[in-house]
Amino acid sequence: MAKLHTVIKKLNNFETVFCEILLACFVTLLFAQIIARQVFNHSLSWSEELSTYMFVWFAYFGAVVATKMSAHNRVTFQFKYFPPWVGKYSMVLADLIWVVFNVYFVYLSYQFIFVFMNAFWKSQTLGVPMKYLYMVLPIAFSLMTIRILINLYVTIFLGVAQVDPETAELQKLKQKAATQQA
Repeated sequence: MAKLHTVIKKLNNFETVFCEILLACFVTLLFAQIIARQVFNHSLSWSEELSTYMFVWFAYFGAVVATKMSAHNRVTFQFKYFPPWVGKYSMVLADLIWVVFNVYFVYLSYQFIFVFMNAFWKSQTLGVPMKYLYMVLPIAFSLMTIRILINLYVTIFLGVAQVDPETAELQKLKQKAATQQA
């Protein structure tokens, strides 16, 4: 069990750090492109394409981090009108459907990249084979699936409610306001 916690902690760090590095790199690259154009009247032809691909990877890994934090978009207001167990098991059902979708999407993206994609397709400016750029799809959806399953385990078997950061912060503010009024 301790080994599993170590693996999860390393995965947490990898996803977060990878997102931070991607964000810093593509913002720096775009800034360098602006400086090159405005100050030196020269364009870095490869920078826009690279920053676009970095942004796409950042978006997908950001979705993985959001899944880890249970901060992805959900419609949950209707659960307030039902007993708490209905909301809990409805969320579990929704997450299981999401897992099925992700597994199917991993399969489709793998098929696209390794079966249907022409091995000679390369990015226009960078010349990188497109299959490496599209690898974000099976990687990100696999990581999201792992995160969903971890969250389900924590919710069902450990009994810990997964609360997104905004809801947790709102709860803290409400508690703080209630203690100040008392």
